[in-house]
Amino acid sequence: MLTGKRILLIIGGGISAYKSLDLIRKLRERDAAVIPVLTGAATEFVTPLSVAALSSSKVYGELFDLTDEAEMGHIQLSRSADLVVVAPATADLMAKMVHGFANDLASTLLLATDTPVLVAPAMNVRMWEHAATQRNIATLADDGVAFVGPNEGDMACGEFGPGRMAEPLEIVAAVEAELLDGPLKGKRVLITSGPTHEPIDPVRFIANRSSGAQGTAIANALSALGADVVFVTGPADVAPPSGVEVIAVQTAQQMLEAVQTALPADVAIFAAAVADWSVEGASDRKLKKTKDGLPTLTFAENPDILAHVSQLKTGRPELVVGFAAETNDVEANATAKLKRKGCDWIVANDVSPETGIMGGSENDVAIISQAGVDEWPRMSKDMVSRKLAQRVAEAIA
Repeated sequence: MLTGKRILLIIGGGISAYKSLDLIRKLRERDAAVIPVLTGAATEFVTPLSVAALSSSKVYGELFDLTDEAEMGHIQLSRSADLVVVAPATADLMAKMVHGFANDLASTLLLATDTPVLVAPAMNVRMWEHAATQRNIATLADDGVAFVGPNEGDMACGEFGPGRMAEPLEIVAAVEAELLDGPLKGKRVLITSGPTHEPIDPVRFIANRSSGAQGTAIANALSALGADVVFVTGPADVAPPSGVEVIAVQTAQQMLEAVQTALPADVAIFAAAVADWSVEGASDRKLKKTKDGLPTLTFAENPDILAHVSQLKTGRPELVVGFAAETNDVEANATAKLKRKGCDWIVANDVSPETGIMGGSENDVAIISQAGVDEWPRMSKDMVSRKLAQRVAEAIA
């Protein structure tokens, strides 16, 4: 929680400004006070009224507002917060920060502040990759400014690449990392996430419907509690978390090797939906239709990463958590898996198509352990992650 923390949120003028509304909501959910500042360009994308309603605060925007200068001068405003967050941070706004420009309220606050600054860049991919922007980023980093994102993905302009503003939950995790010495500070946590892709030939593979959303949310939640997170991910649909070490893999064998390299760890959480089988002798050329009929595929069992780590004789993490995605007899199957694998907890859920959980935004889980079954109500994957992270912290404190 961010109870008692004051966030000065500067909203720059970019299409990503709409995400700032959700960012405000998520910061307020965590009990933070948000003092919003809109640049002139930002008001073209979000309205002061919507920002004020979500933040429950006056919205600042004018440098020469005599009433505000009498009640709270820009110097006081710049120093009254625990953290200054710039989201979105446009190329123009970062250039002003580098060169010390102060021709509007936002740039004046950034020049006058002695408070830590966190920026979430957002711009077109060509602007992000431009040499001037990269020089500015390096200068700001040398000046002690913290960054979250940007992510890679589709742009509003139709291009693809780095430049998308980090998602609100990623920014919240970065805020918490800046402001909180959490209960997991000094603890190393290994997380696997996403599906694995087991090749049939160069263009086909075996996989499942995992989006990687739950694993990413868990990484964000644990990082927010101060953990040093190593995130091993298959080819997921969602962007990996910011502020953690990310290791990208494709296959189950690659994931096992990455996990072995990342150990030792205090906690290991295996949220990845690893394919149970791979194709033995996958073709190095695209398989073609022939008059001989369908090709014959021979399957081989993939390594059991959860069991491997759970049963380590030396270097086993203090807490090993597995996931059980089931379509029937969820509790019975998950309990059997707990015993078979040798892990400490199983996070079990029903992924039957009618639940909408696989690839969806919510989850309905039960925590299976030697102590019994703890059923949680259906909630967002973000809330599941925060609750699980808190339970992890209590278990290894």
